[in-house]
Amino acid sequence: MEVYCTRFGCPRPQNHFMDLDDSATLRTVQQKFCTTCGMPLLLQGRYIPQKLLGKGGFGAAFLARDRYTPAMRQCVVKQFQPSGDLSPNQLQVAQTLFQREAEVLEQLGSNHPQIPNLLAFFELEVPSLVPGRTDRFFYLVQEFIDGKDLEQELEQRGAFSESEVLEVLEEVLKVLDYVHANGSIHRDIKLSNIMRRRDGRLFLLDFGAVKQVTAAAASTGGKASTGIYSMGFAPPEQMRGDQVYPATDLYALAVTCITLLTGKQPNELYDAYSNNWNWRSHLSTPVSDRLADVLNKMLLPTPSQRFQSAQEVQDALGAASLAHHPVQITQPSQGFPVTAAPPATGQTSLQSAPSTPPAPVSPPSASPAPASPPQPAAAPPPAPTVAPFSLMEFLGGALFTGFEGGLVAIALLSLLGTTIVSPVFWVPLLGIVVGLIFAQSRRWIERNDLLIIAGITLALVAFTPLRRGLAIIAAPSLPNIFMLAIFAGLLAVFVGIIFRLVYLALSRVL
Repeated sequence: MEVYCTRFGCPRPQNHFMDLDDSATLRTVQQKFCTTCGMPLLLQGRYIPQKLLGKGGFGAAFLARDRYTPAMRQCVVKQFQPSGDLSPNQLQVAQTLFQREAEVLEQLGSNHPQIPNLLAFFELEVPSLVPGRTDRFFYLVQEFIDGKDLEQELEQRGAFSESEVLEVLEEVLKVLDYVHANGSIHRDIKLSNIMRRRDGRLFLLDFGAVKQVTAAAASTGGKASTGIYSMGFAPPEQMRGDQVYPATDLYALAVTCITLLTGKQPNELYDAYSNNWNWRSHLSTPVSDRLADVLNKMLLPTPSQRFQSAQEVQDALGAASLAHHPVQITQPSQGFPVTAAPPATGQTSLQSAPSTPPAPVSPPSASPAPASPPQPAAAPPPAPTVAPFSLMEFLGGALFTGFEGGLVAIALLSLLGTTIVSPVFWVPLLGIVVGLIFAQSRRWIERNDLLIIAGITLALVAFTPLRRGLAIIAAPSLPNIFMLAIFAGLLAVFVGIIFRLVYLALSRVL
């Protein structure tokens, strides 16, 4: 088994222990140490880091397994170990923020199905690589979401359709409605923080933005306070370090949506000359006015001019879809600001300033605005889409379909007693193949399912009278059956590659 060392700066973090391949040893061994730096590898004696997921100035994130669960459950271990020379006060603030993230995850994740659960939070003190010193490492363990974030999906498949963006918008609005109702502001809504699990469910990730905090503290030498945002997605009030509101998250969510619709980065969609967003001119396929008007209101520079809650956006989407008229931009009442999580005493930009200064923020209205007329009920959100297929999944599915089709062909020839040229043979064969392709496209069968189905079909054909159908072209032996199925699988892969290349070429032209 491979175990990854979590010491920041270990020159050779990969460790291989053959004895851990034995399940009994794996569950009973007390500890393992890095063969390079001596770092304890079994965190808290329980979590086994196996793969580096990401690394930056804040530390790193690892894919790990929990050896104290029956199925060795996968989880994500986030290590906090700030870079730079931090003063004791700065380090204390950074530690507090990291702990706040754990507290927020524990509070929110356990009660909402689209926020990862917190599994553990702990600190380790280990001997440093420098003799006579001790290193302190802080860890947060959370639920592993098996899927891809929207940034990866966008890179892989290009711009999203309007219906797909509406699904993302509706689902994230539900999560934000819950987050804001519990007194928190996410402050870092962006493509990479929205994950689609393999079953299609969307998750909102990263409730701490600790990376930006520690990077700021290290780079400013303690003279500036912390700042939490991602350049391009944050609204003007957040970049200035002013008070943030639920409308702050809604602005970032709108930037996320227009990025998905256009396939372009935020800096390409913002017109610095006119100081506004010019995203519709970058669309390859026009979107409805109702969605454009809602997004444009979410993107207004002044917080009080935007929607004031996630529910207001949902109501506007539902009302616009029924009335077919643009959303009117009014001056809504400004509620009390919600405390962001994790809080900071002040916020400073972590990156260079935008190309144009943000518009000034109007102060919140002291008196409530007149009540708006009741809105029709929101329309139900679009059905969740299936997670897109990687190239390896596509080729593996083609291989399975061809392999299975070859075996089914042998069985049909035996059962029907017909010939290869007869429609009686081809109609049921094509029906079964199309059914297999459809089941894979909906992810009803995938990964291990394909191996199990192929193995069962091979056994049925090879060790029963069904194999007699092969006698038309060769002796009905197990090697011949297997070779024919493999040939059919490779032929399907070849056809799949040709189809994919033609599809990509046509998509670029059209």
